Amino acid sequence: MTASRAPLPRDSLRVKIVVQRVRLGGTEYRVIRPARPLKNGALYRTRGSYDMYVDRTEGRRIGTLWLLAARSPRSLVYLPMRTAPAAPGIGWEDEQPLDLVLAPSAVQLRPSRWKRLRERLNAGNAPREFRTASVPERDLPDLESDSIVPDNPKEANEFLLRQHVYAETLLLTGGTAAFREGAKEIFAATKDGPPHAATRHHIPGACNYHVCRGMYDWDELTAHNWEQIHVEFCPQWAR
Repeated sequence: MTASRAPLPRDSLRVKIVVQRVRLGGTEYRVIRPARPLKNGALYRTRGSYDMYVDRTEGRRIGTLWLLAARSPRSLVYLPMRTAPAAPGIGWEDEQPLDLVLAPSAVQLRPSRWKRLRERLNAGNAPREFRTASVPERDLPDLESDSIVPDNPKEANEFLLRQHVYAETLLLTGGTAAFREGAKEIFAATKDGPPHAATRHHIPGACNYHVCRGMYDWDELTAHNWEQIHVEFCPQWAR
């Protein structure tokens, strides 16, 4: 992946980002984050799952950042989401708003380090480099394809994201295949959601009256201590 100000090919997904480099405990971390705050993209921890809400524009931006994580094995992707405007349908349970960090396995980020790392990233004097990043559309899996998890446990692990919650943040650790499969579900929600909301009875957060996708389309999640990551489309709710 190249992030530059050069003209981008038409077949690319583009996203404006900020790149930061900070040191912690003798290790330098390269962190990618969206250049402007997320308004219509929010993440919550509920009973038994993590629920992400997106409109079409922010969903495509978030999905592109997931694809960027798949192409950037030495970088963390940080999505500040817990201060976003509350999504419609929130309030049925004790939802906990969360930030999101996509951590490629090669970075070897210990979750306990994240709070101090975030403090340094958000410091007023922390250097920031603004860029436009592009991801080829071919990186995005077919939205209509089913998730295929190999029978071999070692190969199956490539499609799973390790989950840790620390300092009001969901940290997802994995590899290229896992991040691309996650991006597929986010893009699918942004594709199927708008026509559904425009032409059918649509109630955000109401069972059977919205468009949603689960990132894990197989059984026995609890046996591996994984919780479902549920992506729901909502029409734009904040301006």
